[in-house]
Amino acid sequence: MTKPNTLKLRALGAASALALALSGTAHAQDTLKIGVPTAMSGTYADLGNQAKRAVEFAIAEANAKGGVAGHKVEVKILDTEAKPDLARKQSERLALEGYKVLTGVIASGEALAIAPMLDRWDALYVATVTKSDKITGDACVRRAFRVNHQDAQDAAVVKPWLGGRKEQKWAIIGMDGAWGRGSGAGFKEAATSHGKAVVAELYPPLGATDYAAYIQQIKASGAEGLWVALAGRDAVSFATQARQFGLLDSVFTAGVSFVTDNTVQAMGETSKGIAGIINYSSTLDTPANKSFAAAWAKHYNGDQPSNFEGETYLGMQVIFQAVEKARSVKPLDIARAMSGGRFDTILGNLAFRPEDNQLILPNYFGHVAEADGKLRPVVTMSFPADQATPPPSGACKLQKL
Repeated sequence: MTKPNTLKLRALGAASALALALSGTAHAQDTLKIGVPTAMSGTYADLGNQAKRAVEFAIAEANAKGGVAGHKVEVKILDTEAKPDLARKQSERLALEGYKVLTGVIASGEALAIAPMLDRWDALYVATVTKSDKITGDACVRRAFRVNHQDAQDAAVVKPWLGGRKEQKWAIIGMDGAWGRGSGAGFKEAATSHGKAVVAELYPPLGATDYAAYIQQIKASGAEGLWVALAGRDAVSFATQARQFGLLDSVFTAGVSFVTDNTVQAMGETSKGIAGIINYSSTLDTPANKSFAAAWAKHYNGDQPSNFEGETYLGMQVIFQAVEKARSVKPLDIARAMSGGRFDTILGNLAFRPEDNQLILPNYFGHVAEADGKLRPVVTMSFPADQATPPPSGACKLQKL
């Protein structure tokens, strides 16, 4: 005969097991909410739309498989117009509404405005487009991670490429902001290391429409080569005017985020032959990337993912895997899983540097040429992750998570 105390213990045990099971079920049903404060209007609207498409594709793909570790994924997108103050306000709104895993920001100035607020909002930010070294440098914070290439990584591949160029005098034109000036500084350092001279540095404001004065200054400088750090509508406007004024015919031109998949479509023949850094390409020959590109084409009516779409999708891969490792959708838990972690991505198995939360990435260089019947950036030089990622600068002093 079973004693009453034994029955009581069994009942308590069963109740505890049921409570744990129900708790686990409730935990698995918590929604992973992704907030996307991005530029849906203004100069960088096309870039913001690319980030939006990549996030929505990744979420649709995840939810079709039952979610991420049992968590349904939702997204909310708010327009920042690429303005830092508005980005901060929109990010706070998203965080207060529960969309605390933030990504898809376009301009580096926006990221620098958001990062200091992450602890206060109990949020997490994953950079997929923003490049300024400051984000993972002296302005780094423990809840901000970057999965795309920072300026220093781009400069690391510019240096060997530039060593093979015959042009001795170079001009720089970049947007007047953290990214444009950071890219210009990196290029200048690479150029001077090869004994080349930078004879002009020009930084027009974001959204400039008339580049005639800048083009005349470049022509008057005697530059043989030109480095361009302009993106989106700025890139298209400058390239179109530079062709009209004969600059592209007389000065060898290269850049970063200048001739991308989408800007090449807008520029047409104007872009042909322009060289530049290619951070991601749908043509990269890895099984994971081939599978992604094929799934993307099926989802988006034959389109191929652009560079910014590929980088943003990679960010979503990292977020989802961190949620799986953390077994939680809480931002701090996800951040702890990311810190120093390794993740399987479309560019291979990659790791975050614990010193500054920067993903260690391979990088690529190429030029615009005809491929598969259309103009597109074509990779001609590849650099493995260890070669393409310089050591941390030491400027980042992260607090413990």
